Amino acid sequence: MSELARLISEWPGLVSGPADHLVEDSLVLLEHLGDAKTLVDVGSGGGLPGLPLKIARPDIAVTLVEADSGKAAFLVQACARLGLTGVEVLAMRAEDVGHDARYRESFDVAVARALAPLPTLIELSLPLVRIGGKLLAQKTDKEEVGAAERALRLLGGSLDAVSPAPSTARATGTVVVISKTAATPAIYPRRPGVPARKPL
Repeated sequence: MSELARLISEWPGLVSGPADHLVEDSLVLLEHLGDAKTLVDVGSGGGLPGLPLKIARPDIAVTLVEADSGKAAFLVQACARLGLTGVEVLAMRAEDVGHDARYRESFDVAVARALAPLPTLIELSLPLVRIGGKLLAQKTDKEEVGAAERALRLLGGSLDAVSPAPSTARATGTVVVISKTAATPAIYPRRPGVPARKPL
């Protein structure tokens, strides 16, 4: 983990805040992974939380979705430097990945940290989760969970829990646990940019 934190801190503009604290913050998701075999990190940025979870659970196949080509290049380099296998980096927008038959509704777990307000995060992430799988969203306190009810209903999700998950980086951190209970309608996610401009 310390080597990952060093790599993140040496790459300009990846994160705001101490990298070691952010790596530690990612690990609050470990207890929610269960027996997942496949995981997608949507809007991975500096590889958080996907890479710390991969290091802690090498048995899980991890896909990192990051539209920014510079950050995607970091992710490829970090995996090589850390000797990680079973990691795929997609330099694509989440809206496009969500309509790609190779990835749509194929993952046991989707994770997202600091990606977007919850309704947008759900639209970008839940289409990638198989029915019976979970979306784990790292948030602070009880941030806008109520505002996400419509998105959950439209996209085939249901709120399981909002679990306190404090860390050095986020004293009021929570994990929003969402179950995928029904197939996501084919129209979602909407065109690139629309989920952020017009949240459900």
